[in-house]
Amino acid sequence: MSKKLTLIISVILFLISSGVTFLVRSKSSVGLFSNYNTPTSSQNGVNVIDQGPKTEECPLNGGMYSKVQRNKWEKRRPLGVAIENHLDARPQSGLQSADVIYEAVAEGGITRFLAVYLCEDASIIGPVRSARIYFLELLQGYGLYPLYAHVGGANTPGPADALGEIADIGWDGYNDLNQFAVPFPTYYRDYERLPERVTEHTMYSGTDKLWAFAAKSRKLTNIDEDKNKWDEEFTPRKFKKEAKAKDRGSVIKISFGFWEQFSKDYSVTWNYNKESNTYKRVNGGVSHQDLNLKKALKFKSIVVALVDESPANDGYEGGHLLYEVIGEGKGFLFQDGKAQKITWEKTDEESMMRFYIDGDEVELNVGKLFIEILPLGNDVKY
Repeated sequence: MSKKLTLIISVILFLISSGVTFLVRSKSSVGLFSNYNTPTSSQNGVNVIDQGPKTEECPLNGGMYSKVQRNKWEKRRPLGVAIENHLDARPQSGLQSADVIYEAVAEGGITRFLAVYLCEDASIIGPVRSARIYFLELLQGYGLYPLYAHVGGANTPGPADALGEIADIGWDGYNDLNQFAVPFPTYYRDYERLPERVTEHTMYSGTDKLWAFAAKSRKLTNIDEDKNKWDEEFTPRKFKKEAKAKDRGSVIKISFGFWEQFSKDYSVTWNYNKESNTYKRVNGGVSHQDLNLKKALKFKSIVVALVDESPANDGYEGGHLLYEVIGEGKGFLFQDGKAQKITWEKTDEESMMRFYIDGDEVELNVGKLFIEILPLGNDVKY
């Protein structure tokens, strides 16, 4: 081989390796031969909801949608996503598009959300974080093999071992969508959506990506690989039409905290608007926004379930927690501007947490539902 040819080949190899290195190190790039474009902050992440006649009831919250929207959700199954609520993770993306949201402390007084989707879409969701066993137990109430999206999870041997439980119940590698087992671009890191954030708060996905991956790679749509529908044995909660304006109450503010020493940043206030019959969320004294919409989170019904909290004592330095969400307890329901004392019940892993007054299941307002899992003994002011 001539020296000239050798030199040319060396230059070509150098240029190729330099290009690969640049692309790998670039936060906005995904690979030399990829044409995938990572969603950016300029995209609001909200898929358009069809505005046709609202004749179809969402099975998760009773909200009314068009037949076009129903045709979408009838091809998929419930999707639960673990979303962080650390100060550095706010404002989150995609929370307002969830049908139902649960909130509980993950560790160290920092809360986390389990956002459950079926009837609406959000093309940007996050930051996505790790699994917790009590969220897993709550999600099991949403029919056969609900999808669970998360980034790793508690895995210290002991009662809080979420990843171990996922394997034990047969979800691992099937309806469990752990980011470590799901390739890019279903999950991706966006370092620009929340500037100056640490890496652990940069993982995002979208309902379209997660449902598409489940359908293609796991053969999970509204039916599973054995042709069983996800809702064959699913019984929705009970719902009602919202109260007329003249029948609405005057309980306009609800407030509580999770851990007293972290009340400044993680206290919650729900402010009631009588005209819209909705509750807007304030977190740590600041309006809690959805970054996709750039508007405050707004829900129709707020449930506070008082649940026994205890340390897992599994040796994990951060302090894994346990919440006894299987069983029964007391709580509060806030809707239509009124406060009601309730009891809650979840009879086993696969049943849904339900709410009762004097032994009869409560009828919740149709629309978005937020369920606060609050440590037993905490004060709820209203």
